[in-house]
Amino acid sequence: MASIAGVKRLTFREGAELMVQFTLPKNSKITVGKTWPRSAGARNPREFRVYRWNPDDANNPRMDTYFVDLDDCAPMVLDALIWIKNVIDPTLTFRRSCREGICGSCAMNIDGTNTLACTMATDKINGMVRVYPLPHLPVIKDLVPDLSHFYAQYASIEPWLKTVTPTPEKEWKQTPADRAKVDGLYECILCACCSTGCPSYWWTSERFLGPAVLLQAYRWIMDSRDEASGERLDNLEDPFRLYRCHTILNCAKACPKGLNPAKAIAEIKKMLVEWQM
Repeated sequence: MASIAGVKRLTFREGAELMVQFTLPKNSKITVGKTWPRSAGARNPREFRVYRWNPDDANNPRMDTYFVDLDDCAPMVLDALIWIKNVIDPTLTFRRSCREGICGSCAMNIDGTNTLACTMATDKINGMVRVYPLPHLPVIKDLVPDLSHFYAQYASIEPWLKTVTPTPEKEWKQTPADRAKVDGLYECILCACCSTGCPSYWWTSERFLGPAVLLQAYRWIMDSRDEASGERLDNLEDPFRLYRCHTILNCAKACPKGLNPAKAIAEIKKMLVEWQM
């Protein structure tokens, strides 16, 4: 696939090409922003180009350039963004919380990859560091995407134990083997790196639940304490909610926790076949 002046050329076989024109709205085209001066006395400056957009003005998004003194900054990209906000530009806006790869708040597109800013080391990136918000989501401001739809989809799978058995006096018990069935599932932190890296989710996110939510759905289906597996499978039986997954595997590559949503989705499809037989 080659891109020439906004035209995508898709070659399916020799001598057969399909030309598709993609045009961004004028107000969404990214422009060159401000280059901030280097800090006086910086010993180890590193260039950062950061996406900026303010909904309170009529300007297009822009890429501002900052120079971070890595000798005065902790090693992660999130540390550099905090340094920029504290030392250079207090208007820079982004989400953060745990700084330990647990909360998922600081998910961004860094150097072309969806990841967590708090676990991405600056020295793992060659050259300048480019930072964007997660792709294919509305932007609230700067590096803060609007995750309202993503969370509404998560709520739609009813991510809690559903039982008909009387509640035990203490806890719901689980064997070690049953507990192990949710390994590789419960660790999901809902950062949305996988869903926003999925082409199927880009084009049909209004109906396709996406890899993160489907992995979470599988987590509850596999929980031995849950007594609504059939109901959960019926809820997913839909041409769009589940079956827009084409096993592209971008989700597994993007997950900063090393999980495999594509495998979970494939298991759900397999269970649906067995459920309907």
